[in-house]
Amino acid sequence: MFSRIVLVLGIGLWFSAMALSQVVPGQGVPKKDAPKPPPPKLNRLAKESSPYLLQHAKNPVDWFPWGDEAFEKARKENKLIFLSIGYSACHWCHVMERESFSDAEVAKIMNDNFVCIKVDREVRPDIDHVYMSALAAQGTPGGWPLSMFLDPSGKPIFGGTYWPKEDRTLGGKPVSGFKSILTRVVKLWADDREGLLKQAESMAQTTNRVLAGTVLGRTINEPGPELIDKALAALDESFDPEFGGFGDPERQFKGAKFPSSGSVLLLVHTIPLKPKSDIAPKLERTLDQMSRGGIHDMVGGGFHRYSTERTWTVPHFEKMLYDNALLLETYAKASKLSRNPAHRRTAFGIINFLRREMVNSDGGFYSSLDADSANADGHEEEGRFYVWTDEELKVAFQDKDERRILLKFYGVTLGDPNFEGKYHILREPKPVSEWSKEMKIPENGISAMILGANSRLLTRREKRARPFRDTKILAGWNGLAIAGLATAGKNLELPEATAMAKRAANFVLTKMRDPQGNLMRSWAAVPGDRPTASQSAFLEDYSYLIYGLLALHEATGETPWLDAAKTLADTMLARFEDPEMGGFFIASPKENKLFAQAKDQYDGALPSGNSIAAIALVRLGKFTKEAKYTEAAKRTLKAFSGTLQSRPNALPTMTIALSELK
Repeated sequence: MFSRIVLVLGIGLWFSAMALSQVVPGQGVPKKDAPKPPPPKLNRLAKESSPYLLQHAKNPVDWFPWGDEAFEKARKENKLIFLSIGYSACHWCHVMERESFSDAEVAKIMNDNFVCIKVDREVRPDIDHVYMSALAAQGTPGGWPLSMFLDPSGKPIFGGTYWPKEDRTLGGKPVSGFKSILTRVVKLWADDREGLLKQAESMAQTTNRVLAGTVLGRTINEPGPELIDKALAALDESFDPEFGGFGDPERQFKGAKFPSSGSVLLLVHTIPLKPKSDIAPKLERTLDQMSRGGIHDMVGGGFHRYSTERTWTVPHFEKMLYDNALLLETYAKASKLSRNPAHRRTAFGIINFLRREMVNSDGGFYSSLDADSANADGHEEEGRFYVWTDEELKVAFQDKDERRILLKFYGVTLGDPNFEGKYHILREPKPVSEWSKEMKIPENGISAMILGANSRLLTRREKRARPFRDTKILAGWNGLAIAGLATAGKNLELPEATAMAKRAANFVLTKMRDPQGNLMRSWAAVPGDRPTASQSAFLEDYSYLIYGLLALHEATGETPWLDAAKTLADTMLARFEDPEMGGFFIASPKENKLFAQAKDQYDGALPSGNSIAAIALVRLGKFTKEAKYTEAAKRTLKAFSGTLQSRPNALPTMTIALSELK
């Protein structure tokens, strides 16, 4: 049945957003002087607090938030559900919103034939994980926006990622557009409803088998320290010796390259354990190349989400709190190990970025900054806030001699842009130490010169149209920020970083609770109201926050942070642990209403909630001398022993827990 659906929908239905990234330009917004259209009618999302959902509140699509109302309507009217999952900093989410969800013709097809649900994946990671697993079970590459057709009960039928509005030709092959896909699905529902429902049941069963893979992969023996060497060997096989980081050597490391924070944290952690190995040079190469590449915001500090190519030069420009939190921890630890002043500068830049752009008045940290922002004509462009034209750099550095020197530092050749044929992404072609030797100027003098230039560029950049900032505050992501700041405060002797960690910890512990004292995931405001906490917390909220509180306890020696971590750990064990097989579910089984129950099985851009839970429980056992936490950590490692054995590079962060379990 599934193969027939694919055939009916046409060749090229299943494709990734990355494949289109070079050929599908995003549509712009009207120029500032264009006549203003009448204000659009607001849909149900106008009453939501998620900034991402609010971005879709003016769509002509009759969106529902995830909830009983939407599913009751689908059952009552016997309609399929169209589910769209994304997040506010997602470039291709914005493109699909402008092309399709803002289009009256497309909206009419959707409204007449489907119940349409919009989900913020950052608020509901459980929903995202289950349906992304369904997409993987279908054999389709994942990405956002995640677009999925469901039966009226919520079981997946099939899906994809970004679909352009109209049919296109890509690489000489036809690609179905969203309008065509919608029309064909409507016909399938009319002609073969029973077949689609059978397909939904089959996909639900397949997805459940995929999500049960962790349990099926348990080994008989307890996981031992030999798995640490296996994980390091797996990372070694995927290591890029020229530009650092990890990828596919058989493809010459082509394609997107992520910071892989879990992997670099494992390298940092194991250097003291294996001082005679080649781990330290691999770590140094990776951290050096990342900090000197375009993925690193030279001017304002902090890192973009990932590089679109091997050399770290051209990023996707969104900035995520979790990336910067994890990289801050990494650079702070690496700085103490290597005494490399460049790592300290990079860490300090992340702290400045967080302080300047990502913190609210009470100390909580916002979620992200968008990749897109408006250019001088009012059109949205990816990265426009961060890149520079020839003329902008000439104006910033008017003295020709100074300009010549500074542009060399930034890797800029006027007239030869490295982005979109007209812009310069600033980078650092050579380390400051090499510039120091070449120019016979002390390294701190070179650093001071670049710091002054960055300050001038930052002043000019602040006058541009700013990227959208997602101001929801997530408990778990703040836990990672607390860990990064506390580690920086301790390792780099920066009391201001420790103070920031304390304020964030106080914010989450005091404001992000329900009346019964249970942890909540999100802090945000419905338009016109004051921000409040909403959505019961998930595993990652508990594990990340415990992880951060333990780092803060270790940095300060203060017992209230340990006490709070202990209380949260007791709740985490009671609400999320699988009592039969060990490990933790993403959502509490008592609260889960999805067709499947999921455990996160691997470290991605974010470390697995199970990985961080294992580390936190090992450390909590050592701090408190209570065996119940150590035993819970062992149960978690046992639950994932199959993955640790067969695919050790899938859970590098969990390997840290294994190495600390002595």
